[in-house]
Formats: sequence, C-alpha cells, structure tokens
Amino acid sequence: MGQAANLSEFDGGQIVMARRLGTSITETARLVGCSRSADVSIHAKWINDGDTSSRRQGVGRPCAIKEKGRRRLSRLVKQNRRQTVAHLTAQYNAGPSASISEHTVQRTLLDTGLCSRRPTRVPLLTKCHRQLRLQLAREHRDWTMDEWKRVSWPVEFRFLIHHVDGRVRVRRLPGE
Repeated sequence: MGQAANLSEFDGGQIVMARRLGTSITETARLVGCSRSADVSIHAKWINDGDTSSRRQGVGRPCAIKEKGRRRLSRLVKQNRRQTVAHLTAQYNAGPSASISEHTVQRTLLDTGLCSRRPTRVPLLTKCHRQLRLQLAREHRDWTMDEWKRVSWPVEFRFLIHHVDGRVRVRRLPGE
C-alpha cells in the first residue's frame, strides 16, 4: 500500500475520478493500491485546493533577492561592468531594499550569468611594431655592457596582498 506522498499525479487523478463517480473510500483505495487515509487526504486536498499533488511547498529559506532585486542588481552591473562584488553590494545596500551580503550578491550574479571574466586580450604586435623593434636593436647593436647597465628596465615581479592582483575583470553575459 502506497502513502499519499508516494502516489503519482496519475494515481491522484484516479482517486478523484473514482470518488466523483461514487466509489467508496475502501473500494477506491483498493483500486489504486493505497491506504484509506491516503485516499481521504488526496480527495480532501483536491476539494480544498483543486490539486492532487502532495509536494511540500516552500521548503528552505526564501531567497534574499527577489526578481525585482535581481533586475536592480543587473542594472547596477551594466552601469559599470568593472565593479567589484564589494562595491556592488554597497551600492545595492544603499537603496531601499533590505541589506544583503557579498556572498548573496556573488551567488545572484552567477545565477544570472553575469560572472566576471578577463577582458579581451590586446592585439598582437603589428608589422610596424616589429619594424620599430628591429630598428632599435640595429641602432644599439654595438653598445657595451656599461651602456646597457645605465638603461632602466621594468621589474616583472608581482606582490599580492589579500589576493588582489590588480587585474581588471569585466562582468558580461555569455555570448557578449
């Protein structure tokens, strides 16, 4: 014998139809293969709600950002696509809505598809650039080591504090 929670939509429909045709509770339960109490509860649910499903509604905590808030957050992102999550959270919380955490903003942005990506790469060296570099190399071909020591070269080391690498990220929808 099945319980009310284990019955399919089809079984619920059979119970309702059999009961509307005047079949008794015991006979309907035997026909569908469920208990009498399941038969009674499904029929009562159909009478009260017009629905035979026994799924639990509203399981879990409700979303902190409703649809209107998602649209507002999307507008904030599109105003400046290079903003950090902390800055977006501060802007969102400055508005009339309830305050939310950075984690909620990040999760909402991922759900809407506005995840951060690296911006497009710069184009490679052109033919003109290569010619200028070759000209520079030919002009300074005969320099001594002392002359090269006086040239200041950029340092390539990077030091990260709090995982901020200084690289710019852009929020875009997939396909943009």
